[in-house]
Amino acid sequence: MRNRKWTGLVTLLLLSALLAFPFSLHAEPRLDPAQQPNITVSGYFTGSRVQRGQTIRAAVAIDIPSGFHINSNRPLAKFLIPTSLKIEAPTGARIGVVSFPRAQLRNFSFSQEKLSVYEGHVILRFNVTVPANFSGSELNLHARLRYQSCNDEACFPPTTREFDMSIAVG
Repeated sequence: MRNRKWTGLVTLLLLSALLAFPFSLHAEPRLDPAQQPNITVSGYFTGSRVQRGQTIRAAVAIDIPSGFHINSNRPLAKFLIPTSLKIEAPTGARIGVVSFPRAQLRNFSFSQEKLSVYEGHVILRFNVTVPANFSGSELNLHARLRYQSCNDEACFPPTTREFDMSIAVG
């Protein structure tokens, strides 16, 4: 009887300690932000000019250095940060759904399961429709790309890159 009481007390103390100091069994190791890879991001349109009332294709290119990757837009684990692209446009202009490429499934030393990632040159595509009554001579978009980069050992803190994209209208 005494051993059961002692075991129950130890179990209660251990559970209390775990609740007081939360942790994650799936937490990714983190790298020093100063060592982040030089990921280049650029936005472009399929043409140099768009007519009022017309739709044009636009894209954001992401170049990830060899040895690094970013999580896909649909990572396989809930704790991973997905890649996302948000586009702000002037009133009346419509931004279509962003099309993400097919992700690659890879094994890494910090994970026991395969991860859904992007590597190398990645292109995100979307349509932009300029309203027929657009009064300006240039359409300006503001983009926010959020991603988490990693190498084979660990991941960096998430990064948000903001940039502008412009195209002549007329």
